[in-house]
Amino acid sequence: MHPLKFVQFILLFCAATLFFSVGCAATGTRDMEPREVSLLETWSGDYPVSELGRLPAGQQDTMAGYVGDAEIFASIWQVFMPNESVPVIDFSKNIIVFTRNIQFYNRTSILKVMLKDSTAEILAMETMSALPIKDKVAIAMAVIPRQGVKAIQAGAEKIEITPLQ
Repeated sequence: MHPLKFVQFILLFCAATLFFSVGCAATGTRDMEPREVSLLETWSGDYPVSELGRLPAGQQDTMAGYVGDAEIFASIWQVFMPNESVPVIDFSKNIIVFTRNIQFYNRTSILKVMLKDSTAEILAMETMSALPIKDKVAIAMAVIPRQGVKAIQAGAEKIEITPLQ
């Protein structure tokens, strides 16, 4: 790894650690301890920018989000992994969370998902690049249990999980 990239990575890691530790301490509430959520399946790869409209409404521009039904997932999968059949997911018991970098093209993979106060936070690892996003974005997805998850943390905003009808 180039020394400058390594320094940038260390600075980003330190800033993120400081941000999350100060942000959690500053709430002044006594929230339950975070717990790790099981990753039932994971996928990573490229996703065409021209097809971001297939992501759930209101989540085309967010760094994280979720898919809660089979029809939307099948539409996403057709362009994400066009040569593979759509995995069968029981959306009554599970949801799919996703993450991506919305500023640069960085390969990403989901390491774990933490749940605190019914909000899931995706912890992912990315390559570090300064390549602009042009025709594709790197995206990672994971199937997690739906139980207890009421929102996904997407940067500074929360995306509420829509209950099944």
